[in-house]
Amino acid sequence: IVGVPMALIVIEPHLSGTILVGGVGAILIFVGGASMKYITPIIGTAAVGGTVAVIKLGNYMSDRIKIWLNPFSDPQGDGFQTIQSLFAIGSGGLFGLGLGRSKQKYLYIPEPQNDFIFAIVCEELGFIGALIIITLFVLLIFRGYQIALSSPDKFGFFLVVGIMTRIALQTVLNICVVTNTIPVTGISLPFFSAGGTALTMLLFEMGIVMSVSRYSKLNKNS
Repeated sequence: IVGVPMALIVIEPHLSGTILVGGVGAILIFVGGASMKYITPIIGTAAVGGTVAVIKLGNYMSDRIKIWLNPFSDPQGDGFQTIQSLFAIGSGGLFGLGLGRSKQKYLYIPEPQNDFIFAIVCEELGFIGALIIITLFVLLIFRGYQIALSSPDKFGFFLVVGIMTRIALQTVLNICVVTNTIPVTGISLPFFSAGGTALTMLLFEMGIVMSVSRYSKLNKNS
């Protein structure tokens, strides 16, 4: 069932969206207690499907991997955004240039308010500011899983686990892309990247998590 939307998304091609859908689905199957005799064939099928997708996408994937390994191989082309992102992160130093004082957001990093917003955060707030933001994400995700574990029913449990896993995967992927830890996939940073629809959906999801938390407390009190 999860493979159907994954196949449609990868055709776009939208690698990060495919990873998110597949990752959330895999985690839910795992925490749901599925036997390894069912999980192993799924992993095998996903591996085969991923290999076929990479072959079909051809130059699209190979170019991204090439730029990831050496962004300076094409500094004025595909590697430009990654290089400027690394410059922004490095110039931030320990404490940053100050809020609103980023230089890389002025025509250097294309569309800095979107996928590469974390690079601007690092430049303006420095290593300390970036570390604080990562810590806040960790605390949010940790608290979300705590709420899931305290849910009195399986529906609430799986609902919150799915939401928090999606936010966790999206955060990790975005930060890894911005720091060139993994190839560019094109994914936004939750609560930071521009986009009214994305922010609205995130707030809806947080409302659902809080509703499950409230229901859990009411159930305990009764």
